[in-house]
Amino acid sequence: MVVLMKLLTVTLLGYALLAAQGDGGRKPDRVISIAAERFAFNPSKITLKQGDLVEFVLTSDDTDHGFRIPSAGIDLAIPPQSRGEARVRFIAKEKGEFAFECSRPCGAGHNLMRGIIEVK
Repeated sequence: MVVLMKLLTVTLLGYALLAAQGDGGRKPDRVISIAAERFAFNPSKITLKQGDLVEFVLTSDDTDHGFRIPSAGIDLAIPPQSRGEARVRFIAKEKGEFAFECSRPCGAGHNLMRGIIEVK
């Protein structure tokens, strides 16, 4: 029951973020899977074209992690291994580099768990 409630919360949060990104219900241009594992994201560098709508599918290869893109107001929990996935959409509105990071303390190397979205 607790797992179901967590998944429901992640799903609802994902829909709230989707609405906040203002994608108008359009189909994503790309779906990108990202695996979180102590203490890295794979892939840790993602290149997009300006205007792309991407849907990130986030899984964990071990424990609880988070996924935060501070400049986009995105921050959600990634369930632990074998307990589901989290999904969130991101619109590459402007060119530049956008950092993403783990937002749930996950151990001694937590501060190293970062990545970059490059929008060309």
